[in-house]
Amino acid sequence: MKKIAVFTVLLTFITICTFPYAGAVSAAPAHSSESIIMVEANSGMVIFEHNADKKMLIASTTKIMTALVVLENCSCDEKATIKKDYTNIEGSSLYLREGEIFTVQELLYGLMLASGNDAAVALAYHTAGGIEQFAELMNDKAHELGLKNTSFKNPHGLDEDGHYSTAKDLSVIARCAMQNEDFREIVSTKSAVIHERVLVNHNKLLWKYDGAAGIKTGYTMQSGRSLVSFAERDGTSFIIVTINDRDDWDDHMTLFNWGFDNYKTENAVDAEALTYEIPVISGESKIITVRPSNDVSIFIEKDRECEICVFLPRFVYAPVQSGDIIGSIQVFSDGELVGETELICDESIQLDSDSVLPFWKRALKGVSIALQ
Repeated sequence: MKKIAVFTVLLTFITICTFPYAGAVSAAPAHSSESIIMVEANSGMVIFEHNADKKMLIASTTKIMTALVVLENCSCDEKATIKKDYTNIEGSSLYLREGEIFTVQELLYGLMLASGNDAAVALAYHTAGGIEQFAELMNDKAHELGLKNTSFKNPHGLDEDGHYSTAKDLSVIARCAMQNEDFREIVSTKSAVIHERVLVNHNKLLWKYDGAAGIKTGYTMQSGRSLVSFAERDGTSFIIVTINDRDDWDDHMTLFNWGFDNYKTENAVDAEALTYEIPVISGESKIITVRPSNDVSIFIEKDRECEICVFLPRFVYAPVQSGDIIGSIQVFSDGELVGETELICDESIQLDSDSVLPFWKRALKGVSIALQ
């Protein structure tokens, strides 16, 4: 794909469309969490935070990274044989028995719904051959995601020196994990039957909150209650992370309500519906149609205004090819660029050999068109 240069800045025009939003963003509601963050799920934009960079014990929310690493290194239909060592882990359990055979997917359901620590150990051994080796994979993934305040020592989240994260880092892990379709399907499941075991998701928000679709609870005596949640309504989605929050269910629901009341995702540019026509000099056709290469969806406060600026040349010279970049659309809010996409040719137009003009005549014709 080549880029068609604008002939001169003076020949570029800008179209501005304004979309008003009613209302005003109210202050974020009170909460009971020692550490908290709320982000827009697609972009990661921080909506609200408090002590979000504080390193803390994260209990079973660790298993978000565990599941992500497993899914990136294993196929869901791989089979794992349960060994006796996997069954001796303390805390919440899938109650695995020595000699049983599970698929990776079945163990992931046990990990994320029942929060099985034994399932975490089984997956770690199956994926990497041991706990330490698997923790290395977890830390490698954390490094890949740019996390600087996270360190993993085990796949289950039981308290251990050197095992910690932050609300902000957990939000990054959660955003990445929710982009995996298998992960998203598992954590949005309310209940499942695995090897005659009835698993009920510990995440009560799946029943209590309209639009909730994941993702993980956590608790130890030392860490307190941790919760990472996801909810989506009308194309707008949020992730909330709380650590050491005695009233996490209510805090998450209150924050979700506040978010949906005050923010909106708007399709500012529709690539299928929006087209422009540009004159073509010395072409077999005199007009070419251009359109956005992609939709542009923006996440914005409801009280802010949105401006769409279209940058296009007054004309182009033949030949041009389908897919050539000929301009751009930029979306601004209060002077801030919040989205953009290229404008590309919808078709190819070849040079008309019967109407080829000397350069100076082509330039004059272009100036004539531009001044119209």
